[in-house]
Amino acid sequence: MAREEMAEPQVIDEHLVCLHAPASYEAEQYRTLAHTVELMHKDTGLRVLAVTSATAGDGKTTTAINLAGALAQSSEARVILVCADLRKPSVIEHLGMEYPHLVGLSTAIQNPAYTLTQVAESLQRNLSVLSAGPCPDNPYEVLKSPRLGELLQEARQHYDFIVVDTPPLLLVPDCKVIGRWVDGFLLVVAAHKTQRRLVGEALNLMDSAKLVGLVFNYDDCALPGYYDYYYLSGQPHGHHGQNWWRRLAATLGRIFSRWT
Repeated sequence: MAREEMAEPQVIDEHLVCLHAPASYEAEQYRTLAHTVELMHKDTGLRVLAVTSATAGDGKTTTAINLAGALAQSSEARVILVCADLRKPSVIEHLGMEYPHLVGLSTAIQNPAYTLTQVAESLQRNLSVLSAGPCPDNPYEVLKSPRLGELLQEARQHYDFIVVDTPPLLLVPDCKVIGRWVDGFLLVVAAHKTQRRLVGEALNLMDSAKLVGLVFNYDDCALPGYYDYYYLSGQPHGHHGQNWWRRLAATLGRIFSRWT
């Protein structure tokens, strides 16, 4: 398992409700999301779940951390949060952990002498975190290495759920290579912010067979005055070439499917 020693958290981002306010209404929404993921795990074997977005600033990292925290609230689950955004990593910053993190994902990919358990750190009893590590000069080439697949395979042997925070889909090509090694993607959409054209472009770039659902972030319709709401659809069976409205409708139409 992960190393026990780790930097002491300083100030945790207030949006990480599953870590600092687990009894709150907002944390309950993440538990609903986590419950759906747990059902998918039992039904389809889903274990490695990537969280991405069309562009930066849509809340993917906050979603990934809260989802990992919600999954780890089950005493039987072993969870690891992997920061695969090597260009602009923010998981460690959100968690309030001190830099520098001299080892992390990039370290283990480039130096096979490091195992996953040597570079991952324990955040709490059954929740570990693997930081991005030092930013390499060529993040895409590093992530393209088969070594990433080996590390995620090692994670499968030690953890029940692997939540991967990835770079945005439309800004860099990194998600395409990360997608080879994950079981599914959650696409985070910032309500009233993410342009539908960009959502459409992101959907067209994704392997529809691996699109687990859309998470709507900052939706102020359900509870005015609060910042984060998360809704997960069931797994759609989209077809390449569908226009994005049809794919989005197919996704949302399964929100009351057998997984919810």
